[in-house]
Amino acid sequence: MTSADLLVDAFGRVKENVHGAVAGLTQDELAARPDPDANSIAWLIWHLTRVQDDHVADVAGIDQVWTTQGWAKRFDLPFDDAAHGYGHSSADVAQLATVPAELLLGYYDAVHDQTITYVSTLTDADLPRIVDTRWDPPVTLGVRLISVIDDDIQHSGQAAYIRGMLLRRR
Repeated sequence: MTSADLLVDAFGRVKENVHGAVAGLTQDELAARPDPDANSIAWLIWHLTRVQDDHVADVAGIDQVWTTQGWAKRFDLPFDDAAHGYGHSSADVAQLATVPAELLLGYYDAVHDQTITYVSTLTDADLPRIVDTRWDPPVTLGVRLISVIDDDIQHSGQAAYIRGMLLRRR
């Protein structure tokens, strides 16, 4: 097994988690928030997808799916195209309340496909490449990709937790 195989597997698990968290939910359930200031499933999935799109496109030297494939226009959110959710307020989270599951999953799947296309080409020799010098120590490609996977797993797990709460109420 190669590093590329491990990355493909890890991102594949994220995809299973994302689809599992969203499948079969109503619009109201996607928008539900356990607390008025908590994140919704819709926001969590949008955010983890935006971060993955942003970070992977950056290290791969390619354009983000969000803008190049027209997802920003389809979502029609009142955010700058560069927004990915960091620092969002409760009111910002509420902006995702009308986004349907098909749109969330369509965008996620497009980002996943671009991610898999990129990571499947990587070799062990690629992973130590420095991709961000703003940190001490500087961030390598391998560390950045693991960071994205970690963020995705945490947020998809949060979405799954909210889903479980909602399904118990049905």
